[in-house]
Amino acid sequence: MTDVLISGAGVAGPALAWWLRRHGFRPTVVERAPAARGGGYKVDIRGAALTVIERMGLREQVTRHDTGMRLARFVDAGGAQLATMDAALFGGREGDDVEIMRGDLARILNDATDDVEHIYGDSIAALNQSADGVEVAFERGPNRRFDLVIGADGLHSTVRRLAFGPSSDHLHPLGHHIAIFTVPAEYGEDAVELMHPAPGRTVGVYRTAGAPDARALFLFPSPAEEPDHRDVAAQRAALAQAFAGAGWRVPELLIAMADAPDFYFDAMSQVRMDRWSTGRIGLVGDAGYGASPASGQGTSLSLVGAYVLAASLAEAGGDPAAGFAAYERRMRPFVAANQQLAERNLKGMVLGSAAQIRFQTLMLRLMPRMPGRERMISRVTEPIRKAAVAITLPDVPAPAG
Repeated sequence: MTDVLISGAGVAGPALAWWLRRHGFRPTVVERAPAARGGGYKVDIRGAALTVIERMGLREQVTRHDTGMRLARFVDAGGAQLATMDAALFGGREGDDVEIMRGDLARILNDATDDVEHIYGDSIAALNQSADGVEVAFERGPNRRFDLVIGADGLHSTVRRLAFGPSSDHLHPLGHHIAIFTVPAEYGEDAVELMHPAPGRTVGVYRTAGAPDARALFLFPSPAEEPDHRDVAAQRAALAQAFAGAGWRVPELLIAMADAPDFYFDAMSQVRMDRWSTGRIGLVGDAGYGASPASGQGTSLSLVGAYVLAASLAEAGGDPAAGFAAYERRMRPFVAANQQLAERNLKGMVLGSAAQIRFQTLMLRLMPRMPGRERMISRVTEPIRKAAVAITLPDVPAPAG
């Protein structure tokens, strides 16, 4: 039986563990956090990724946690409504996708892998591979040997750094930063996303249907001096500086930031690599091909990548060279199609001038009365739908044993 260490218990990690177990491998998941991480923003599962969820038997469970978001309202600095946008423009929500909180999805996937060994509160410190295995040194636990090691540990992947070199060699910044954190429910409206656009920066607050709290999101140009991705105090200071003098409820949200248990702050970046494997070490999800939150497809890439990697390794009988080669061959076009969405989407998420904001809100106000409305919506959402299905999923081989 092939022993596989997976670093990361977010989305790609437990999904890969589920499929590897299905194929007769023996996966172990190591996670730096003391438990599966909650929090996070709402994410979409659509196209091929939804097929993967269905093949896992989790479609009904995932759908029960759909956010139920139905409307976005754009407001000015004083809180007055500028325009509204219905769910059809959120990314083509026409019954062919599910929107779920990232924390809910991670919990569902981790619960589905309760028969898999999990090591919480630890991380990989060093990797030393040979022709027949990988010796893994952990920060806290004793050394162990595995047949394969897979990095599913996100944008700042430890496995990628140890096996492929510094993050700076693989991260492609998109010029903006994002911050997300929980705020009291009073700042949101049930099943509505409130958006306050200002030149060069955007603030959003939403509360999913029936949720006891709300989430705040900030998008803004990257600061000249970027704080370290683990220095939370410096990140909070950078966010406060970026939105100094902003209107609407931004000052209140920045005060609430101090009490947020799940503060997230990072550059909007893509991971671009010539290869996702070296010897017996491979990457999946954001660690290998993060598309950035602007693409709206990071979760789908993680789910599909986990499925394809597990199937490719199974077809290859656990042989890393053949399995990783098949995985890359199948996934490259899908990754390229979904990464291409990011820069296009980002242009509509952060507008550069007051004139652009006026034009966008005018178009949103006029759209319900425009002839050919459905065609216009289709033009906006068609690239997303095409990218979501830009792969033929391999059949699942019969499980080993």
